[in-house]
Amino acid sequence: MPAFSLEPEQIAWCGQLRALAAERLRPLAEKGEPGHVNRPLIAELGRLGLLARLFTSGALDLCLMRESLAYSCTEAETALALQGLGAYPVHAHGTPAQREHWLPRVSDGTAVAAFALSEPGAGSDAAALTLRADPEPQPLSATADGTSRWRLTGEKCWISNAPEADFYTVFARTTPGAGARGVTAFLVPADRPGLTGSALDMLSPHPIGALDFGAVPVSADDVLGEVDRGFRVAMGTLDLFRPSVGAFAVGMAQAALDATLAHTARRDAFGGKLRDLQTVAHQVAELALRTDAARLMVYAAATAYDEGATDVPKRAAMAKLLATETAQQVVDTAVQLHGARALRRGHLLEHLYREVRAPRIYEGASEVQRGIIARELYKEADVQEQSPEVGR
Repeated sequence: MPAFSLEPEQIAWCGQLRALAAERLRPLAEKGEPGHVNRPLIAELGRLGLLARLFTSGALDLCLMRESLAYSCTEAETALALQGLGAYPVHAHGTPAQREHWLPRVSDGTAVAAFALSEPGAGSDAAALTLRADPEPQPLSATADGTSRWRLTGEKCWISNAPEADFYTVFARTTPGAGARGVTAFLVPADRPGLTGSALDMLSPHPIGALDFGAVPVSADDVLGEVDRGFRVAMGTLDLFRPSVGAFAVGMAQAALDATLAHTARRDAFGGKLRDLQTVAHQVAELALRTDAARLMVYAAATAYDEGATDVPKRAAMAKLLATETAQQVVDTAVQLHGARALRRGHLLEHLYREVRAPRIYEGASEVQRGIIARELYKEADVQEQSPEVGR
């Protein structure tokens, strides 16, 4: 792919987003109650037009939004991302009725979405889902017009925005023993009979919870995409959002780097400024190098997605892996260079230190990303080996 650079309009837009996040979103985030959906914050994202943009933008645009918001207000970034993750399957695979009912409400911030894939025994191994979609006994399993009906029975766990979301994109097993090929995606409103949830006490400013499905009724009208093809819905959504998780991480890394530049330039130590110590200057240079490298890989993966490249799963996995691991290292080093003050409650780095850990786990842990990368590399190698042009 060609060397990547942003257009002047994109750079200006990112600056505007940073300013909006600092001036209008961060005050709302600071008023939010940890562990609960911050609906005023989501509503403001809607008023600013950022939620509607989730459904009209490409992957690169999504990355620029997430990076810019993360730099100034991680809570706003996460609120935006969760709306997109939960509602994108409706946008991409929903029926006209589903889209007409839910997407305007997601866009204006009056409906909260959630993506319900993980289970107590199937987190990183998404193909091992056990939430059952059992057909209702005949003649109840189909209506007079032939609409199929199921009952969802089982659990979901580690679900962001649960149990406070207004609807869930839920992945359930419709064909036992079929692995990834027997999963169906359903749009399940939160008020559906038999659906209950509980909050989990997590290191997170937004709610993360467990959902219990006690024979929750769903029908063909609730299916997103095709029956038994829900794994494609999940993976297609993650291919789009994984690079943007990397963008979230890059935004945090840049904020930590900028804070470190300012601190080391003014902090007196050993007869001079911290910046004058070669060991400090070299560490700062390394942080900048790694942050820019991660940013470029995120942008390249997003551009590949927008251009319909064939190697999107590999690029998306590489972008998420490098960016999230880099951000962890950058924030940790920034804390070290700041010293004890960085661990005081309310300090930017104390906040980032808590926020930066989770992205290495959700939407596929780092180990899963390495597995995807290796799988795609061997797949490419097998294709090349079978090509008659190889070696000529």
